[in-house]
Amino acid sequence: MAKRNTITKQLILDSLKDSKTAVSQEILQKELGESVDRATIYRVLNSFCEDGIVHKILGDDGKFYFTICMNCSEKQHKHNHFHFKCLTCGKIECLPNEVDVKLPAGYQSVTFNGFISGYCSNCSSLSANSF
Repeated sequence: MAKRNTITKQLILDSLKDSKTAVSQEILQKELGESVDRATIYRVLNSFCEDGIVHKILGDDGKFYFTICMNCSEKQHKHNHFHFKCLTCGKIECLPNEVDVKLPAGYQSVTFNGFISGYCSNCSSLSANSF
């Protein structure tokens, strides 16, 4: 059964695609304003995760952030990479390098959530120039 594409889903998807960073539900709520309620955003984001459209990042603040998937499908998410949060500008992004974690014999990885905090290339170059 095909899933219906609604105006609300399209608004949320467009907002995610236009974003240069992973965004939380609260950020999406502020962007979309009164046009979409909080529960609908939550439901649509989770639906997008299940469909392989977006992936969910657990931040160091305990919040979930969402970003568009690259090369994923409903049956297989490929997110064995670190996520990076800039302590200056707050941007959260996926780092491009895939990580291969060697687990002990008998263990099988299902998900990976690596999170690094620091200074992005833009903010670290700005602070280097201020000294």
